Amino acid sequence: MLAANAPVQPDQTVVLRGVDKIVGRTETIEVETGTPGKFGQLRIDAFACEKAPPTEQPESSAFLQIYEPDGAGGERMVFSGWMFASSPALNALEHPVYDLWVTDCKTTSGAASTGS
Repeated sequence: MLAANAPVQPDQTVVLRGVDKIVGRTETIEVETGTPGKFGQLRIDAFACEKAPPTEQPESSAFLQIYEPDGAGGERMVFSGWMFASSPALNALEHPVYDLWVTDCKTTSGAASTGS
């Protein structure tokens, strides 16, 4: 597994599903590793995305850091860690407005990403 200070794993895309609980809007978000993504007021930084090979039990997991505005012109981290597609509640973003969970991993070229 990737440590929090590990470098970004290139050529991967994390597929997330997001819910804005205030307006009831759902959206699929794709975030490339090394490129910040956005959902509502949240900034999503993806560092790694791993998908189990087809011969194993299906699982996608991603190492993410998620930030929101702090009201003073900066940002505060609201999540840092691995999220797992098969168990979204295991290590979830706890936020009053937004829910986010991993649904899949792809290589940037569109093929499935496999863990290392």
